[in-house]
Amino acid sequence: MKKIEAVIKPFKLEDVKDALTQAGITGMTVSDVKGYGRQQGHSELYRGAEYVVDFLPKIKVELVVADSDVDSTIDIIINSAKTGKIGDGKIFVSTIEKTVRIRTGEENEDAI
Repeated sequence: MKKIEAVIKPFKLEDVKDALTQAGITGMTVSDVKGYGRQQGHSELYRGAEYVVDFLPKIKVELVVADSDVDSTIDIIINSAKTGKIGDGKIFVSTIEKTVRIRTGEENEDAI
């Protein structure tokens, strides 16, 4: 099993969720996060004064999938989150050693 963490632009969340749901992936955790990458934040004007916004609002989508579903899930996220502009986000994949569904006690792939 793999954990996929995707940091995306907030307005792309519904597109990503809908695309994942259509592919049969229904469980995910979504968090509001802030960060920056190569774009290094940006400058804004407020009441005539310029200030730098270092951390930009992003959404982090986390999901656990079977090893066989990793590549297709990544493709779905890329295709539904990509705008082609700087700040589209990143996807991180890590290994999950064990998963347990609290209610039933099911483990690993049965629990996802």
